[in-house]
Amino acid sequence: MVKLETIISLAKHRGFVFQSSEIYGGLNGCWDFGPLGVELLKNIKESWWKAMTYRQDVEGVDASILMHPRTWEASGHVTQFSDPMIDNKQSKGRYRADNLIEEYIDRLRKKKKTDQADALEAKLEAASEPIDYYNIIVENQIPDPVSGSTDWTEVRNFNLMFKTFIGPVDDSASTIYLRPESAQGIFVNFKNIMDSSRMKPPFGIAQIGKAFRNEINTKNFLFRTREFEQMEMQYFIKPGSDPEWFEYWKEQRWNWYIKNGIPAESLRFKDHEKLAHYANRATDIEFMFPFGWGEIEGIHSRTDFDLKAHQEFSGKKLEYVDTVTKDRYVPYVIETSGGTTRGLMAFLCNAYTEEKLTDDNGKEDTRIVMKFVPKFSPIKAAVFPLVNKDGMPEFAEKLFNKIQTEFKAQYDTSGAIGRRYRRQDEIGTPFCVTVDGDSVQNGTVTIRERDTMQQERIPAENAVAYIHNKLMNA
Repeated sequence: MVKLETIISLAKHRGFVFQSSEIYGGLNGCWDFGPLGVELLKNIKESWWKAMTYRQDVEGVDASILMHPRTWEASGHVTQFSDPMIDNKQSKGRYRADNLIEEYIDRLRKKKKTDQADALEAKLEAASEPIDYYNIIVENQIPDPVSGSTDWTEVRNFNLMFKTFIGPVDDSASTIYLRPESAQGIFVNFKNIMDSSRMKPPFGIAQIGKAFRNEINTKNFLFRTREFEQMEMQYFIKPGSDPEWFEYWKEQRWNWYIKNGIPAESLRFKDHEKLAHYANRATDIEFMFPFGWGEIEGIHSRTDFDLKAHQEFSGKKLEYVDTVTKDRYVPYVIETSGGTTRGLMAFLCNAYTEEKLTDDNGKEDTRIVMKFVPKFSPIKAAVFPLVNKDGMPEFAEKLFNKIQTEFKAQYDTSGAIGRRYRRQDEIGTPFCVTVDGDSVQNGTVTIRERDTMQQERIPAENAVAYIHNKLMNA
């Protein structure tokens, strides 16, 4: 298993992801996507968008990040969207109390203290809501993971929404929030989209957009951040049909990850034992990250909670009326909510491969290759003149300009051809096109495939069609 530090290093070195505001020491929990990162992110979103909306029963929307503050009262975020926070008095470390306990249980298991871990886990499961995290931490003498101190403050609830003000006056009347999830923008537009698109249940509304959560602790690179992007779809259905649609969307979303290169053994479903206030069933798709299993997408049966809440708070009817049967109901909702940035991290970790190679002289070498499915690769093709003379650069530049009009490509003249191949392998480029002396003489080029390293000679005029066909059939 690749180490997380290796992924972070490659991401920075090759231009996938940078620490936000790095020249000022960085901003914790915020990341910038570099030249390769924005391409990878775009390709992931494009694949998701096509899978989710290029069908008859799902429409798209792009809702505003800023919404009427009553939205968050109706959704429960104002009163319920909080985490239990605890501080260590000696180290000044700040933690989510529930995570502190869970990570302590994991450490106990790693130390083979299974009975102690099981007992603490059982105590958590038996606890009534709200859970008394402080007493659990104190009674079990759970230490600060950094300093080892067990001197803790009381647990306080910390609302995760970022608060700001609209207009020129900073007062409570002008308070609004950066959205902590993109789903509510879909719910408040339910009737607009149903009416304007002439949709009727079952139908879905999909959205890709930024969300913001003032996390107590950010960790594990892109896994837990304060600014992130979501790919969400809310599927509106007739009450009572939720079990079958829940299973349908579980299968659809699982298959999307498999189709895009993540092997089944790196994925699992994890059902929620404790459900959110809006759900009657929920499961996560988890990926095996370098730090362990982590959620990359949730599938939730949200019942009619959201539409009924917005109906109550807004005073507007959010019902579907069947003009034939005269049935009238507030639809139930099945939600698929994937993290775009978490997904990118999963695809980065999954693609990273180290291969041991031996050359003709018996010398061993290690090839680092990012084995993205070709449609996800940030750069689709690279063009190299074998040497910078004898008409090869001119021929190569002309071919590069032609390829670049169809695909994101790179032109590289620096170093030996083997070194150039390695650079492209390390960013996941599926095809490298080399221009040599024969190219100038007879108009042919060699195309090398990333995964097999096999080369094929074709007419240069066919290069674009060759790459296109390979991408379509990959």
